[in-house]
Amino acid sequence: MAPRPMEAPDFGSADAFLWQTDPERLVPIEQVSRVDVALLVGIDRARDILLENTRQFARGFPANNALLWGARGMGKSSLVKAVHADVAQNAPLKIVELQREDLPSVGHLLEHLRAAPDLRFLLFCDDLSFSHDDQHYKSLKAVLDGGIAGPPENVLFYATSNRRHLMPRDMIENESSRAIHGGEAVEEKVSLSDRFGLWLGFHPCDQDEYLAMIRGYCDAHGVEIDDATLRAEAIEWQATRGGRSGRVAWQYFTDLAGRRGVRLG
Repeated sequence: MAPRPMEAPDFGSADAFLWQTDPERLVPIEQVSRVDVALLVGIDRARDILLENTRQFARGFPANNALLWGARGMGKSSLVKAVHADVAQNAPLKIVELQREDLPSVGHLLEHLRAAPDLRFLLFCDDLSFSHDDQHYKSLKAVLDGGIAGPPENVLFYATSNRRHLMPRDMIENESSRAIHGGEAVEEKVSLSDRFGLWLGFHPCDQDEYLAMIRGYCDAHGVEIDDATLRAEAIEWQATRGGRSGRVAWQYFTDLAGRRGVRLG
């Protein structure tokens, strides 16, 4: 009555894949939604560290799993995809996206990736976080620690989260207050983020960085606008959104390109 085992995936069909369950399969993604790494403004340090870590891994040298955490809309997931695109130009590096709710099946996924030792894989989980009754974090340890067999040498795990410890602060405090030994109650969950060798923090951008992001998009896509008009419109746009971020910059640029009749390919 069990479903048929998944056939060996054809990793030559694409550079990016999406892991899906029910039934389990790797779906090739021909066109990845991403921006060029050169267009990511204001995150130079995180970009350089993640690029070097990924290049080390692609060349077969040791590298660290990475947790990209911090302000929303500041390019965490965009950076992962842009870094993969940059490194994959000169290395057999694939990216596999894993949804948080599919973490319980990660062991099966790792078996398929381990069976392709000539390739290197970035396993990517976007917007990773856990609630008080969520047990999915235990499955994540198979990626980060790998148990007695260890994690596959050809797999590196990158995750993004708005939370440094992958869970809300009030949850940590509540669990601690209810437990006989408060520190032990949350140690298992909080220590999960400690298993990432790289912690890369992302913080809100200032106005100059916000405007530089938009100008970079305009130059890259051939949208002509003078600096004074761009500044006035972009500041008004961010005021209506209640803040500045890379996402807000892209949303304003999308509106601008549409008004100027420029298609974004």
